Amino acid sequence: MIQAKAYAAQTPESDLAPWNFERRDVGNHDVQFDILYCGVCHSDLHQIKNEWFPGIFPMVPGHEIVGKVSKVGPHVKKYKVGDLVGVGCLVDSCRSCDNCKDGLEQYCTNGHSQTYNGTEQDHKTPTYGGYSNTIVVNEDFVLKISEKLNLAAVAPLLCAGITTYSPLKYWKVGKGHKLAVVGLGGLGHMAVKFGVSFGAEVTVLSTSAAKEADAKALGAHHFVVTKDEAQFKAQMGTFDFILDTVSAKHDINDYLGLLKTNGVMICVGVPSEPSPIAAFSIIGGRKSLAGSSIGGLPETQEMLDYCAEHNIVSDIEIIDIRDITPSYERMIKGDVKYRFVIDMATL
Repeated sequence: MIQAKAYAAQTPESDLAPWNFERRDVGNHDVQFDILYCGVCHSDLHQIKNEWFPGIFPMVPGHEIVGKVSKVGPHVKKYKVGDLVGVGCLVDSCRSCDNCKDGLEQYCTNGHSQTYNGTEQDHKTPTYGGYSNTIVVNEDFVLKISEKLNLAAVAPLLCAGITTYSPLKYWKVGKGHKLAVVGLGGLGHMAVKFGVSFGAEVTVLSTSAAKEADAKALGAHHFVVTKDEAQFKAQMGTFDFILDTVSAKHDINDYLGLLKTNGVMICVGVPSEPSPIAAFSIIGGRKSLAGSSIGGLPETQEMLDYCAEHNIVSDIEIIDIRDITPSYERMIKGDVKYRFVIDMATL
């Protein structure tokens, strides 16, 4: 077994603190890499606090992981020592269901293995995430990272990036479309970057007027303060697509009214409380309310390659791991532009 160190939550009531544990030895098809940076996702906080479902404790969060390969198994063909690599939200899946065969491991019908707060495919062994110094993952779930980009700023692409890239690609959002992005946080700022890059006319919908300059700097064409009733009503029937990135409680029915006939609203944010949907909100105008998770391994690699080609990364603030608890508090307040990334050298 490999000795590892991390920051972990021992219970839903406790703050993250140093914890030593063991990773499995490197198997025939495994890659071990030293974790250099790990992004901080809002879902990390949701899960250590048991806000979505009962967690597996001790819990080591982190699924936006980048680093450098330190060891490979004897049968590994894709990677060598010294390569820059990443791991996102998945570390394994059944490999045999229709979705897995189609490269949609995020929708594995037999249960994929989450990078943390999950289990390996034996459905017994807990998985531990990237708030740690090293990780061992099957090579099929390891991603190639370009040396062209700032490595720390690449980390959030492995969740925030692919979570917004995937639905925009699936619904073929691009030139000639009007896209609204609800919320300008870790997910929202990536949605703006991708939407603009794909050629859509992008509007940011935010409760905070103070974010207008930032939205425009990111490339957004328009900005609407949703608390301003006149501004909000002026957008009724305007958008082909709405990408909802907000993880706080809000009324989805209001936003459905902003769609054109046949418009689609896609939810990628996950509030801790369910949102009621009125049938009349979607019946009028034959509107669709959809959801999207992360991407599978092929699409995530496609996204990373696209970002390398178009020089797209996340806007980040690098933090010391010892500052993780106050960083969570700032994240709740929206006081980050737009993703915290832990420098794992501080562990």
